[in-house]
Amino acid sequence: MLAAGTMLSRILGFAKTFVLAYAIGQYKSPAGDAFAISNQLPNNIYALIAGGLLSAVLIPQIVRAMKNGTDGGQSYVNKIVTLGGSVFIVITIVATLAAPLLVRLYSSQSTSGGKGLSPEAYDLAVLFAFWCLPQILFYAMYSLLGEVLNAKQVFGPFTWAPLLNNVISLAGLVVFIAMFGGSAANSGVDDWDATKIAVLAGSASVGVLAQAAFLPFFWRRAGLSFRPDFRWRGVGLKATGTAAGWLFAMILVTQLAGIVQSRVASLGSGAAGNAVLQNAWLLFMLPHSIITVSIATAYFTRMSHDAERGDLGAVQKNLSLSLRIVGLFTVFASVALMVVAVPFGRMFSDTFDGALSIGAVLFAYMPGLVLFSILFIIQRVFWAMHDHRTPFLMQCVQSVLFVIGALAVTTLPNETIGVAIAACTTFAGTAQTIVALVLVRKRLGGMEGPVVTRSHVQFIVAALIAGVVGLVVANFLGAFSAAGFAMSDRTGALITIVLTGAVMVLVYFGALVVAKNGEIKNAVGMVKSKLGR
Repeated sequence: MLAAGTMLSRILGFAKTFVLAYAIGQYKSPAGDAFAISNQLPNNIYALIAGGLLSAVLIPQIVRAMKNGTDGGQSYVNKIVTLGGSVFIVITIVATLAAPLLVRLYSSQSTSGGKGLSPEAYDLAVLFAFWCLPQILFYAMYSLLGEVLNAKQVFGPFTWAPLLNNVISLAGLVVFIAMFGGSAANSGVDDWDATKIAVLAGSASVGVLAQAAFLPFFWRRAGLSFRPDFRWRGVGLKATGTAAGWLFAMILVTQLAGIVQSRVASLGSGAAGNAVLQNAWLLFMLPHSIITVSIATAYFTRMSHDAERGDLGAVQKNLSLSLRIVGLFTVFASVALMVVAVPFGRMFSDTFDGALSIGAVLFAYMPGLVLFSILFIIQRVFWAMHDHRTPFLMQCVQSVLFVIGALAVTTLPNETIGVAIAACTTFAGTAQTIVALVLVRKRLGGMEGPVVTRSHVQFIVAALIAGVVGLVVANFLGAFSAAGFAMSDRTGALITIVLTGAVMVLVYFGALVVAKNGEIKNAVGMVKSKLGR
């Protein structure tokens, strides 16, 4: 159920990015880069203040309150929701008023026609930001209310709510195109009035508002009710504050690296800039969000209960199982998306050069997908054990390496900046995950390493076989030629992606069945039992 909700939401999210690219452009689009910076700002500010904090701190704390409290954790929930709502109202107001400063912080401006945003693109980004920054409050309440439901093991609403967001945002883009046309009329920065800005950025914010407003309807099902409570002492807030300190430090380090990335990426405006990087990252995150987040959400709650009992053996087993289930899908997704990277690029660009540029960025991201998902799960192992210091130290490794690489990227031509940033992200994330694997193995006294490694080796071999077959199919359909069928138009690119992907799926899972892989054997057995009924 979790994966289905996430999958539908991400499919609509992908459709949204495609329609957005059609509406305002992506490759060599100043308006696209301006909107990309501004619409990312609320995510950045929210992440800086509370990203990860709610998930890492709230679930273990609520689990503890449910176990030790006489009211099933209700008083803790009332206090933390009241506190969170009050704080984020203030933060949202301050951030919205500071929109010009935030846009300047997250972008590089050009005053002489060189690298960076033009003054006109900067002004447009500021106007977008005024409409987008209220999303901070909406994202915060969505996460806060959703994590409470997750702690009560009511996972569905949190997973399905983004679907509503994407539907509303997509409808807003369709209205925008009907009123103002496509990218040919809107990729520049000279012809944007208040109505155009309000329709584009306002519909994005309304979607996030609906996503948050959807969750309170399910609290009664979780056995919860809400009554504002401004007495914020006596339910473990001191412990929460200690954990929050390490989480805030970790996210601060992450966001400092994010500022560097955004500023360096804006130097590539006019080629593969912020808009291209954001959409390539969304494609990178598609399998991670559908598979890893869905599985980790459920297993994090399990591991929190295991850690609360002091049962490290159970934590080990749940870690091993979650890593193998996730690896079954992410290893294939990594190879498959590398094979069809150029056709995906053609979906967002009208030219072969644009398809190659966008495809190259996606290709540079994809080798890090498997390790990124492994890291995501390992972080939650430490959080389940109320250890927030170790993930902070792990994040320092990644951020330092990335910043060093990103600063070196500034010396490159602007046509190569996007690809180089993606490659730096992959390298730094790989180093971080290696450190995480060593630390979690030491902390748990083992992690069923041989079992996990054997499964992943089988996944990799099967995925490489499928990738070779996929390259043959993609090449036959003209994925790497300007005159090929795949590059003729977006329909040709989509058909190429679907056909190539279908062949690779059959080869990959067929190879695992032949290899008698344990994870695929269990999945086949489950399907057979369902069909038998």
